[in-house]
Amino acid sequence: MAHREASPPDSSGADRLRIGVLASQGDFAAHVAMLHSLGAEPVEVRSADELRDLDGLVIPGGESTTIAKAIERDGLEPAIRAHADSGHPILGTCAGMIVCDRDHLGLVDATARRNAFGRQIASFEVELEVGGLGPDPMRAVFIRAPWIDEHGPEVEVLASVDDHPVVVRQGQILLCAFHPELTDDSRLHALLMAMATAARERAAPVRGMGSAE
Repeated sequence: MAHREASPPDSSGADRLRIGVLASQGDFAAHVAMLHSLGAEPVEVRSADELRDLDGLVIPGGESTTIAKAIERDGLEPAIRAHADSGHPILGTCAGMIVCDRDHLGLVDATARRNAFGRQIASFEVELEVGGLGPDPMRAVFIRAPWIDEHGPEVEVLASVDDHPVVVRQGQILLCAFHPELTDDSRLHALLMAMATAARERAAPVRGMGSAE
């Protein structure tokens, strides 16, 4: 199924999108900077309370086991699930892809393989065409990166390397195996924000139903 939310939304003024970045561990600061450059209001998330009233969420790269333990330690899993169940989008990058798979939070019908491309010494960069982001490839930085080993029919593969899926989407969950925050290409973050804008617009009529007299 084709998705059309690739254009950066207008997030100026009081209606700026509030996008959380899980800040338990990993390279969350670079995601915060990129979201800020796009006009969002980034929120560093370390507690369940900080997940309330967010338009979107980024689960960044880092060490997947450490991030998963921090989510459990800080009681974040129910709040992350509630965020996803309410239709708000999530972008998981590198370790974030793993954290969202069947064996962890179960937000996508897919299984990710840790360190699939090799250890730190096997890190690499590649020009990657990603479905929904236009014809120009993006520079993808892979560091101890996973790939998707297996996925269900509702998971859409947006990009692959050597026939291994590295960017996938299921509904409002967008996962990539690389680090988009380490380049100046902000299109994946802009897509997350566009998905968040669409979710906000879908919810607006529901919020307004009780106000008519």
